[in-house]
Amino acid sequence: MSEFKNVTAIREANIYFDGKVTSRTLVFADGSRKTLGIMFPGKYEFSTADREIMEILSGELEVLLSADDGWKTIQGGEQFDVPAETTFNLNVKSLTDYCCSYIK
Repeated sequence: MSEFKNVTAIREANIYFDGKVTSRTLVFADGSRKTLGIMFPGKYEFSTADREIMEILSGELEVLLSADDGWKTIQGGEQFDVPAETTFNLNVKSLTDYCCSYIK
């Protein structure tokens, strides 16, 4: 899906890692949330409250969800799921455009 309709966009940006990761939050009529963002190359660690589905629209990164699974390469057009209440690591290889869906 390249377009979202009937959403509220939160004006204030989400800014992480000195501006190397940024996003904007969209709130849908049913209360669900997504963020649209950009990540510059680098290594990042995130924590989650809710389950997340990370869709990589363009770019390339490696994700480490657990030491048991090891690093996985994800490219534009692919996605990965992050369990709720966990920490995960990203090694962003190239400028990456993403859409993150939060699942309650």
